[in-house]
Amino acid sequence: MSSPLSEYNRKRNFERTPEPPGTEEESTRPDDAVEQGRLRFAVQHHRASRDHYDLRLEWNGTLLSWAVPKGPSYNPRDKRLAVRVEDHPLDYRTFEGVIAQGEYGGGTVMLWDEGYWEPLVDVEDGLADGDLKFVLDGHRLHGAWVLVHMKPKKGERDNNWLLIKEKDDYVRADAGIDGFDTSVQTGRTMDEIAHGEDEAFAANPFDHVDVELAKLVSSAPDGDGWLYEVKYDGYRMVAFIEHDAVRLVTRNGNDYTARFPAVAASLGAWAAGRAMVLDGELVVTDDAGRTDFQALQGFLRNPAGKHPAYVVFDLLALDGDDLRDRPLVERKELLESLAQDAPDDVRYSVHVRGNGVDSFRAACEQHLEGVVGKRADAPYRGGRSGDWIKLKCGNEQEFVIGGYTQSMKRVRGVSSLLLGQYEDGRLVYAGRVGSGLSEAVSRDLLAAFEGLERTDAPFEDAPKPRAGERVVWLEPRLVGVVKFSEWTDDGLLRHPSYQGLRTDKEPRDVRREVAVRGEDFPEPDDRSEHPMSDTPSRDELRIDGVRITSPDKLLFEHPPITKEDVVRYYARMAERMLPYAGGRILSIVRCPRGAGSACFFKKHPGPGTSGVITAAIPASNGEDEEYFYVDSAKGLVSEAQMDTLEFHIWGSRVETLEQPDMMVFDLDPDKGLELAQVRQGVRDLKGILDDLELTAFLKTSGGKGYHVVVPFEPAASWDAFHDFARRIAQVMAEKWPDRYTSNVRLAKRTGKVFIDWMRNGRGATSVAPYSLRARSGAHVSMPLSWNELDRVAPDAVSMQDALASLDGVDPWEGYFDVRQALK
Repeated sequence: MSSPLSEYNRKRNFERTPEPPGTEEESTRPDDAVEQGRLRFAVQHHRASRDHYDLRLEWNGTLLSWAVPKGPSYNPRDKRLAVRVEDHPLDYRTFEGVIAQGEYGGGTVMLWDEGYWEPLVDVEDGLADGDLKFVLDGHRLHGAWVLVHMKPKKGERDNNWLLIKEKDDYVRADAGIDGFDTSVQTGRTMDEIAHGEDEAFAANPFDHVDVELAKLVSSAPDGDGWLYEVKYDGYRMVAFIEHDAVRLVTRNGNDYTARFPAVAASLGAWAAGRAMVLDGELVVTDDAGRTDFQALQGFLRNPAGKHPAYVVFDLLALDGDDLRDRPLVERKELLESLAQDAPDDVRYSVHVRGNGVDSFRAACEQHLEGVVGKRADAPYRGGRSGDWIKLKCGNEQEFVIGGYTQSMKRVRGVSSLLLGQYEDGRLVYAGRVGSGLSEAVSRDLLAAFEGLERTDAPFEDAPKPRAGERVVWLEPRLVGVVKFSEWTDDGLLRHPSYQGLRTDKEPRDVRREVAVRGEDFPEPDDRSEHPMSDTPSRDELRIDGVRITSPDKLLFEHPPITKEDVVRYYARMAERMLPYAGGRILSIVRCPRGAGSACFFKKHPGPGTSGVITAAIPASNGEDEEYFYVDSAKGLVSEAQMDTLEFHIWGSRVETLEQPDMMVFDLDPDKGLELAQVRQGVRDLKGILDDLELTAFLKTSGGKGYHVVVPFEPAASWDAFHDFARRIAQVMAEKWPDRYTSNVRLAKRTGKVFIDWMRNGRGATSVAPYSLRARSGAHVSMPLSWNELDRVAPDAVSMQDALASLDGVDPWEGYFDVRQALK
């Protein structure tokens, strides 16, 4: 019986190719993931004689493999051809390198994505029936997908399938894979792999940090300038992640990676080679979801107990960029987008904006520790600056352990701990605690006390021993957590209860916390009294009332365009752009590292971007979803401050959401078509619209084609609007079948211009007039007059060209005078 890898081996000369050979032992051995009930998958970008992507699914000791020429697509309308090829060995899942020219598959291979997959049907039945449904959980691919076998035509091989995205929460209007041009394994581009360059992992810009600390307050300050999060009761931890290395460091600089190896492993796998610095809290939660500090202590004593999770609430660095100067809302926005595919033991800390009083009340009613308030626009400076505040539902503080007592009748245990806090460099006695000292806790404490005994008291005002007890004084090196009801008039603890040791804090930093009034904190927008008000003016650049951070960051390389340039472009263009883009639901494209790096598409509001307006929109399942729009220059500038480069808009305004009023046709040429053919398509489409007595307007796409835009009265339904656009595109295809197609299938577009009518459905978007495009050159989707069609190419308008046009006549003058009914 032949090996399942015999075909794979037959095609390759392993003396010339670095690919792993397939062995019988390998094809039958179980993978670790299978033993754990999980199957692995990989997608490799393969630049061979034809550029394509290879999808590989682990099954029965090999990798089932399909070559996908166009790559996967998050748009269910895109039915991607997937050609099934020979099974590959399991070791191929991590292969990356160069296959010698002349060898089978000669070219460059990049590991584009990897993760776990879960079949939704019996795999053998799915393969036999030609209908294999599954879920992907990778770094870049998520959600449900299906492979459908195509019945071969006469003379064709029986190996053609279609890879299609199933409809779920991950569906997008575009393919969703553009911009992912580096390896998830080594961070290299295809060219860097081809030239043999070393792994291109970014390094973190710093290797230690003073954490931001919260001041205790008695009441929540007013205003929406504060973000409120749950106060977690665990170990504060900064995670430094680079390549395959993860360090978990406490606020006092201790490395706790070895104490939480599972969390460290999860962070490393999730980061997938990206460099980042995270701030968060290691916690153990009870069955109600509340953090339990004593349970965390129990885990450290016995790791077989309930495992901890890392709750992440701040992002300090990413891909080598120091983010600490950026506003908190911007850091959290990036963090939230990263955390969407985080493992179960890495959790994003959600927040609410404003409503501090209600948030605190709700936390206490749920028996939580309290809440932490953070200035929405504040940088991350470290220390207790007042940018972060905390409100506690009960009294709990840290105390230095300066001694313990034992009963004369039972001298082997611990009867009580003697506690103190530092004041002006002196350790001041604060009382004793005996509650919470079980036999197990007592044993652990005695082990921790070994070698710390001393003959005299560390307290300046040491208490005298009580009758029938023995006092053992200790060097003040250990910190304990104690809950209590109140302070007595003598400055001692009333009704204290021991919670556990804190090894993540320095004893000298332990001081009595005294709450200040929340009213004493100025509004975040009032920076005159803010501790950081002496920041250099360059860091305080404000445009249309929005604070602009990292203004010199390069967002486009060719030509060189900075973040400040982009922000000022949208500020100046607002008057022209807002009549078309304002008051319409947005989807935006953000590029935190510039247009040349990975960007992401965003259609739901993030954590507290100022200037945008949220709207609850009914979804197809009947539930409301949060979307957003802008109606002012500040809104555009606020988005640009968050590294938004592209604005895409719905075809309706928010006040008439279900009655569209802007129809868009995108003329998308096949590769290699002459520009003259695209321009002829524009003229032919305008002729059809003229015959229907419909006034149309023209703009560049900023890419390969032109957009023809038709304004309407907001009266028709989305279905009628969508069908009318489709019929117009079909008329063009039927009238000139050799020039145009209205069929979405790529195979039907060869040598033709695709009249894309699909942007006219509910929820679909098109790039807004005057929006930049997140592509090299910073081209603009620019409105044109009809006599400019033959003079201006689709990608010919630069940002400077668009700005210069402001001094001339509006090419769409009269757009809003057109009131057309759907024919």
